[in-house]
Amino acid sequence: MNDVLVLDRAATAAALDPHRLMAAVSEALVAVARGTVSAPPRTAAFAPGGLLGAMPGYVPGLGLAAKLVSVFADPARPGRSSHRGVVALFDPEDGRPLAFMDAEPVTAWRTAAAATHSALALARPGPVVVVGTGAQARAQVRLLAALRPTEPVTVAGRDPAAARALAALHPAGLAASLADAAESANGIETAVREAATVYCCTGATRPVLRRDWLAPGTHVSSVGGSHGPELDAGTVRDAALFAEWHGAADTPPPSGAHELQGLPEGRTVTLLGSVLSGEAPGRTSPDGLTVFKSTGHAALDVAAAYVVHRTALGHPPE
Repeated sequence: MNDVLVLDRAATAAALDPHRLMAAVSEALVAVARGTVSAPPRTAAFAPGGLLGAMPGYVPGLGLAAKLVSVFADPARPGRSSHRGVVALFDPEDGRPLAFMDAEPVTAWRTAAAATHSALALARPGPVVVVGTGAQARAQVRLLAALRPTEPVTVAGRDPAAARALAALHPAGLAASLADAAESANGIETAVREAATVYCCTGATRPVLRRDWLAPGTHVSSVGGSHGPELDAGTVRDAALFAEWHGAADTPPPSGAHELQGLPEGRTVTLLGSVLSGEAPGRTSPDGLTVFKSTGHAALDVAAAYVVHRTALGHPPE
């Protein structure tokens, strides 16, 4: 195994080229929707303080990989959780290990890429809000800064200082307005009421977003909620629902989404990959509420691992 590439957290993060990642994640989402991905539902072993999840997957054209990731509450930061682990990339032709990389940036950035694709496909023009100040929110803000550096982004969270620090990761000129939003009496509600797109990136155990805060036509990309629902029942009830895979609604947590359990008969969940490929409609009404509920999917880890490996080896974009 002398030729196996081993990347620590910094090296993994440095190799996650945003534009290559967006292209690979789109390819993976479409493959999931078309049924060409091989990936069993996520499994997990539960410990007193958290869980260890296993996510293997194969995506044609991108590769074969598996992730082991632990999700544990962080006692030093109430309401937040850590995601630590490794991603192993294998040669899909002969099974040779090709690379081992840190799972935390892989998970955060591939999740942000999927959420961003949902907004690009489903959201109407208007103000963008990121709810949360942890690792996932940080990846989301960094990705938006790389892809759309001139588009203002408001950061809202329970900690105004953390929201200001995160807002500073976006291009200069946004910090003052972001600080004002974060320091309002209820920063999240105030910011969300004005939003066209809301990226909800929290470690919530109960809803942090409420239906009556959302204006007509709002799009919500909800990627948090490993330990409980991030969205309230009213938001789910009134929205057109989108997800990476049907298991988000058809399987129980931790593989499925808390918010999508027990949907009424007749409620449909459209796969985001089908929208990206043009095989299913996205937004059908300018005033309709849309929700992308992410649970993560092994195909997205494969996509990110593929990008990390090729970028680290100096291969040019396809």
